[in-house]
Formats: sequence, structure tokens, C-alpha cells
Amino acid sequence: MHALEASLSDVLDSPGVVGAALVDAVTGLTYRSAGEHRLLGTGAELAELANLIGERLCEAGAEGELESLVVTSTRHHHVVQVVPRQGDPLLLATVLDRGQTNLALAIRQSTDRARGLLA
Repeated sequence: MHALEASLSDVLDSPGVVGAALVDAVTGLTYRSAGEHRLLGTGAELAELANLIGERLCEAGAEGELESLVVTSTRHHHVVQVVPRQGDPLLLATVLDRGQTNLALAIRQSTDRARGLLA
């Protein structure tokens, strides 16, 4: 098993996580996905959303760069973490079942997984 596949398998082992994807934040290229990743949309859509939110935050006067996004629907939470690296950053996107997830814990675990993803 490749290291990237193993990392995404670890992400899926978190309580309530039903899908995950690792996406290039600039190009939208999906490097790897697992589980019910189609609930997240395409890699291009994720990259476009992260870029749009980041730009709007900057225009609104927010300082610093975008670290994460959380979008909640009636059935799912979508958590997108920016994974900095040399070159283009990556996005670790997860979709969580609302009924099985503690959102605060899921965000913390997602942040930890994103930091360790490329280690």
C-alpha cells in the first residue's frame, strides 16, 4: 500500500468520516480519494471554493492565509484543511456524517492528519 493510500485510510478510520480526498489547491488535481469522496465534489470545485473564500477573506481585511473551511449541510459536515508544502499547497477534504461526528473533535483530528500527511 502506498503511503498516501495508508494516510487516507487513517483519515477514514476517524469516527464519522465517510469520505476523503487529497487535492492540489491550485490546479484542482485530485491525487487520491477514498470512501464516499463524491460527496465532496470534484477536486477542481474544492480548489475553486478554497481560492474564492481565501480571496474574499483577504478583501474583507482578514490577516493571514486560509487554514481550513467547514461547510455544514443537513446530513454532512465538509471539512477542508490546507496542507502547506513546497510548491502548491494541498487540500485534505473530508466528508463527515453529522449523526456520527463530534465536529470539534473531527476538525482537530483533521488538522493533525493534515500536518502528518506529508511527513
